Amino acid sequence: MRTIDSLDVTGRRVLVRADLNVPLDGDVITDDGRIRASVPTITALADRGARVIVCAHLGRPKGKVAPEFSLAPVAARLGELLGRPVRFASDVVGDSAREIAQGLADGEVALLENLRFEPGEESKDDAEREAFAGRLAELAELYVGDGFGAVHRKHASVYDVPKRLPHAAGGLIVAEVEVLKRLTEEPARPYAVVLGGAKVSDKLGVIANLLGKVDRLVVGGGMAYTFLAAQGHEVGNSLLQKDQLDQVRGFIAEADKRGVELVLPVDVLAATEFAEDAEYEVVEATAIPSDREGLDIGPKTRELFAGKLADAATVFWNGPMGVFEFDAFAGGTRAVAEALIAADAFTVVGGGDSAAAVRKLGLPEDGFSHISTGGGASLEYLEGKTLPGLAALKD
Repeated sequence: MRTIDSLDVTGRRVLVRADLNVPLDGDVITDDGRIRASVPTITALADRGARVIVCAHLGRPKGKVAPEFSLAPVAARLGELLGRPVRFASDVVGDSAREIAQGLADGEVALLENLRFEPGEESKDDAEREAFAGRLAELAELYVGDGFGAVHRKHASVYDVPKRLPHAAGGLIVAEVEVLKRLTEEPARPYAVVLGGAKVSDKLGVIANLLGKVDRLVVGGGMAYTFLAAQGHEVGNSLLQKDQLDQVRGFIAEADKRGVELVLPVDVLAATEFAEDAEYEVVEATAIPSDREGLDIGPKTRELFAGKLADAATVFWNGPMGVFEFDAFAGGTRAVAEALIAADAFTVVGGGDSAAAVRKLGLPEDGFSHISTGGGASLEYLEGKTLPGLAALKD
């Protein structure tokens, strides 16, 4: 992939596809991590005299204008972080977008309204998607892909626009790909992968692909209960995907065959209900009462997992160990994060809820080697899939 250093951007309109999909509480941004991650590329272009037009999505408005998904609050925050004004277009490819794009001076920055307000952005119909991509491409002379969190989507702004304009990868995408290559091409060993989150079905592909690459697979979070059930244990009311039991049994057998150490919880916090103030007790992971549900890994498991990470040379972590949004059930996720910080290893946090947990728990982001901005994109890369947005930038 070409980088932005290969582009002559001075005095030219550059469309930057960024990932600004941040959580909002009304108009308040509750986690600006993705905006901060986009700043270096935008700054580098603007400082070289580019006329920067940023485009991004927010939420799932499904092709319709939805005020609650407006990027207006993001424009304000982006301007604060850039230290320069950001002009905001009230549409994506309409009169406002065209007027602002044409009126930019060298070094100025604009942000278009939510790409997903346009049905063509996510359309499965190639003609509709390409028609929208054509209108978007008309706003600029060059294209920079820097929204790593969206590169696994075959969307107009990610896949089709680069075909229409001279293009390059932004600094964020370059950094993400370099990190993922370190995880998949001769990683330093021992190599441990920590997977959590709600559903094992979300991780099927990555587990299947990584079983041939890792030394140790540590499984927590809601998905762990399907593993425990596959071994014949009672999991009570805990999250369980019965339709995945045979698949998980296959994973367990394959891990044993390949000599991959599979590490599962030995105790859990078993709660009476899914609630922040639920009563709970610490029980053995193999004996969860039938009327309780596991909402976090227990103290013995936290110690076990930390020990399994202490000697690792490479660690990839994706998915919380419990319901970290509830303070009472955030301890397991904190323990894993702190173990990564303490480890003398190349440590990668795989975006999504894991990255959100790091920030919610107030842990130092520089304590990790890399925090990805794209959970789904990272997982699909590790599955060995071709990501449309990366393929488009390589053309």
